[in-house]
Amino acid sequence: MIPAIFVYDDDFAKYQFSADHPFNPRRLQATRSLLDALDWLPSELVAHPKMPTLDLLKLGHSSYYLDLVQRISESGRKTYGIERLGLGTDDNPVFVGMHDAAALVVGGTLTAALAVVNGDTNRAVNLAGGLHHAGHGHASGFCIYNDVVVAIRWIRRETGWRVLYVETDAHHGDGVQDAFYSDPNVFFVSLHETGRHLFPGTGNVEETGRGEGRGTTLNVPLSPATDDDSWLDAFSRVVPRVMEKFRPDIVVSQHGCDGHYWDPLADMCATTRFYDQVPLWLSDWVDRYAQGRWIATGGGGYQALRVVPRVWSILWRRMLGMRIPPTLLVPEAWLKTWQPQSGALLPQALFDNPEEFHPIKDRHRIHQANQDVLLKLNALFPDFNFLANLDIIDSN
Repeated sequence: MIPAIFVYDDDFAKYQFSADHPFNPRRLQATRSLLDALDWLPSELVAHPKMPTLDLLKLGHSSYYLDLVQRISESGRKTYGIERLGLGTDDNPVFVGMHDAAALVVGGTLTAALAVVNGDTNRAVNLAGGLHHAGHGHASGFCIYNDVVVAIRWIRRETGWRVLYVETDAHHGDGVQDAFYSDPNVFFVSLHETGRHLFPGTGNVEETGRGEGRGTTLNVPLSPATDDDSWLDAFSRVVPRVMEKFRPDIVVSQHGCDGHYWDPLADMCATTRFYDQVPLWLSDWVDRYAQGRWIATGGGGYQALRVVPRVWSILWRRMLGMRIPPTLLVPEAWLKTWQPQSGALLPQALFDNPEEFHPIKDRHRIHQANQDVLLKLNALFPDFNFLANLDIIDSN
């Protein structure tokens, strides 16, 4: 069994709405380039995605919606009323070849799932994936098809495994939550910036599932400007307790890095310390609680060159169970290639320098607000004991 599989294809770059759209495939190309420059991606660990059939896409989407996307993809032109389905908007402008480009992303996550289900590996990553906003019959938030939903439903159909889905994207994964809101065999966990002021406006503490799925949806809406310490505190309290209680057969994770301090589309204050610690912990917990099975996807991240390549390279290295020197520098050859395409100076080191970030105002108040969220969760999920050893902050 090989240690992990990295799903990649140059055709992932065809998922591009426009040259100036924030969701730019250049971040994938730059990540692959950085991994090659670091010599962290042996060719034998790279797998190419297979284009999924329409029947597979129907695991996540309606026939009507799939047909519409296919028809629009031929001309790349808007037709009347498609905005009602999230297409032809500023977020999701239509383009020629949109169906094939979006379907290949789904195929990438299915390829990762197939490798794990078949026992070729226990770990696989598709950084083009994690398109967690797309719904059953609509596009949303840069997401045309929902690769995560399709892959999880395929895993459930083929194996009957219980699936834990975990995400740390700054934006709540509403499309994934909706798909499994009534499913007791898929546990959804999201730690994200509160939707009070951020798209998509969902992911409240009170959203805990419906019917048989009640108690298998768990949201941790965090305050804007949440830093590494507070986000990691919540993550470390919630995720291992859910894994211990739920006992998943496989973990599917989404690693959007738009919660970074520099990201322009969210308001969080994470650094590479957060994005290093999360996969470090997950690597240990999936071995302990989920028989070692782990599929990781990408997601948001709109500092395409300053942040995303470093964060996702760290994720891949941690999935392999490999150490990373804390003072490791970004290879000069990579900087020379990508600096001309960046409007700002690219970091010289793989890990952020804490001195580059301004102190967070009201840090104490933000941490207290996040602990209040944990208090509410503990009342909603009394069997999980998220508050063990929690030092409650005095509000007086």
